[in-house]
This record gives sequence, structure tokens and C-alpha cells, in this order.
Amino acid sequence: MKSTTIGQKLASTLALAGFSGLLLVGCNNSSTPEATTESTDTTNTSATQAEDNNTQATATTKSDPNKETIVIGTTEGDFADMVRDQVQQELEAQGYQVKLVTFTDYVRPNQALAEGDLDINVFQHKPYLDTFKEENGLDLVEVFQVPTAPLGIYSGKKTALDQAYKGMSVSAPNDPSNFARALVMMNELGWITLKDDIDPLKASKSDIADNSKYDINIVELEAAQLPRARDEVDFAIINGNYATDAGIKLIEALFQEPSFAYVNWSAVKTADKDQPWVQDVTNAYNSESFKQYAHKTFPGYKYPKIWGEQPNDAAQ
Repeated sequence: MKSTTIGQKLASTLALAGFSGLLLVGCNNSSTPEATTESTDTTNTSATQAEDNNTQATATTKSDPNKETIVIGTTEGDFADMVRDQVQQELEAQGYQVKLVTFTDYVRPNQALAEGDLDINVFQHKPYLDTFKEENGLDLVEVFQVPTAPLGIYSGKKTALDQAYKGMSVSAPNDPSNFARALVMMNELGWITLKDDIDPLKASKSDIADNSKYDINIVELEAAQLPRARDEVDFAIINGNYATDAGIKLIEALFQEPSFAYVNWSAVKTADKDQPWVQDVTNAYNSESFKQYAHKTFPGYKYPKIWGEQPNDAAQ
């Protein structure tokens, strides 16, 4: 399948799905090794807040008197840093306590949210959320988008795309949604050809029409393992958040997915979507101080549509 056709089908599919900004919320499950809980240090946070008066919003009264603590779940890396560095301070300035729970996988955050261990999570794009909640019968809903590092192809044993050769190995995330993204990227590069009339959001190995050009050995790994396994493959397709968490700069990518379709969202339980505290979290992620922080800290990221910084993107 030609890359332009894939791009058109992706944009069409997302438009039909109503792909706008979504919020993902996570939950705390400290009994499992995949989750790490960080408690709030109110004294230190207050001191930091006082030092950052020039960039932080003036303290206000929280809008939800019935909510004392907000538990936010993320994967480790940039999404966790956004909470630690900025969001936590803005919410604590309003009188909330904030707990951050980090995960090393893409399964537990949604389960923990549904089970009530989390109030909100931030780690996933909408196609993944939609598929996960349908397959697991979870009543979750998106709320807002967050800055997201795009999926990229990075060097392994080979350091340039023109070093591609027949029989090369390429690692890719093994969860279905991100694996589909990886296949679309390889199709865009002309490394493989995908079948016509497939759903690019659900592409799988069976949808590869032709792999004869390079006879690629696609090595599927847990997303968090991809940066550490770069030396074992010729090229590595790595999720942006795990790349940055491993100290890999986005500008080091040999190729990035061109679509904005996978900008990540936050999520909450559907029953909570209209709660005042959810609006406060939404505002914290869309405040001017957060935008300034994101532009300074995460160059090269794709930003939420509501920020109005990608006006020509039709697929988002």
C-alpha cells in the first residue's frame, strides 16, 4: 500500500472515530512491581512554589471541596516529569494533595484507573484507549491531550537509513496499537508494503503484502525494553516517551511518524468526567505556565490540538 494512501486512510479513520483531545487517568497499585507511588512533600513543594512566582500561577482555592487528594498515574519518563515539575505544583497551589504513581507497562494504568486506585492517568493515545477499554469492558473516557514525543526509528547496529540491507532486524513495540504504528512507518519508508484497504490503526503482520525488498526480521519487544535492546538489532522503533526516558534525544531519530494522530490523552472513569477536580487538572495541563514549561523542556514534541500550534494537521 502506498504511503499516501495509508496517510489518507489514517486521517479518514480517525475523523470517523471523532479523534479530538482526550484525557487519560491512572490508578495506584503499589502492591505490584509495575507501579511506584510518590508521595507529596507539601513543605518542599510550597518552597519551590514560592521561588517560582514569576512562572507559576497565583495560588487559588480549589474548585472541588470534596476532593483532597488527586492520584495521577503515568508511565515513567516525560509524562511523570510533567507531573513532578509542573502539574503537581499548580494543583497543590489550589489546595489539593497530589500522588504520582508510575508504571512500567501499558496494561496496569487502565486497570488501576478502572479499579479506583487512580483518579486519572496520562500515558496513551486514543486508538490504544479505545481498543483496551473495549476488549476489557472498562468504562473510561478521554479528557484532554498532552504533549507527546512521536514514535521514531533510531539507530541500532546501523546508523543511517541508507544502511538498510536484506535480512536486517528491526525492533518494534509489541502491543497491537503501537505495532501497527511501526508497520505504517516502515510502509512510509518503503521498507515493506502493506495490503490495500486495511485499517492502519489495526495493522498486523498478516497485513504485510510484501517484505521481499529487505526481508526484515521484526523483533517485537515490550516498549520499555526497546531502548536497552538497540545494540541487538539494526534499527529500533521506539516510543518517544521511552526514548527520552533513556536519554535519547528526539532529534537523534532517523525518521519520525508524520501523523499527529497519536498525540496522547488523559483518561478518567466516565462517572468522574464532570467532577470539578477533573476541570482543575485539565486547566493545569493547559495553563500558560505549563505551555511555557513544555516548549522549553520538550522541544520536538507534538502538542495538544487545543493549543492551536498545528493548524494544518487534519488527522489530529
